[in-house]
Amino acid sequence: MDQPKENKDQKNNKKEAEAEEKKTVSLEEGEYLKLKGEADKAKEYYDRLLRLQADFDNTRKRLDKEKQDFIKFANEGIIFELLNILDDLERSVELAQEQHQDLSSFLKGVEMILAHLYEMLKEYGVKPIGAEGKLFDPNFHEALMQEENKDLPEHTIVEELQKGYLLNDRVIRTSKVKVSKKTIGETPRA
Repeated sequence: MDQPKENKDQKNNKKEAEAEEKKTVSLEEGEYLKLKGEADKAKEYYDRLLRLQADFDNTRKRLDKEKQDFIKFANEGIIFELLNILDDLERSVELAQEQHQDLSSFLKGVEMILAHLYEMLKEYGVKPIGAEGKLFDPNFHEALMQEENKDLPEHTIVEELQKGYLLNDRVIRTSKVKVSKKTIGETPRA
């Protein structure tokens, strides 16, 4: 007999739970319309948020692709110029191999190609770092050797072993240099 009572209690609990779920709240019409308007606005804002989020994601993806394309093709102009210089060098080598030119003509052709290359680099903002005869500056120079020299002040660049270059006033390669040092046994000047 206990079982039917438990089943009855369970059924009552179920009915009470369903009744709680289906409760009806009475509101004044004005209050109902106000809540309905706010719910519609919230739905509109949510839809707008989703669209803006999708637009943002699409913009981010487009900018990432543009950035990758820019990086991929950023050097296209300079590569095109270098290909012209490469063509000139190949023609010079071909003519020298065929021995249709004498050495002075070949040298003049190479000098013209070199001048063309310097001009192209200048157009792209590349310029050499002046070194010889200047005081050593670790921002622009890399000392590879030292040479005793009593005629020059200490840390003066005696010889440039490899040119250094600036790209738009930023060092892209330091000058490799030989620097003067005091002669052993010489007393420093005051």
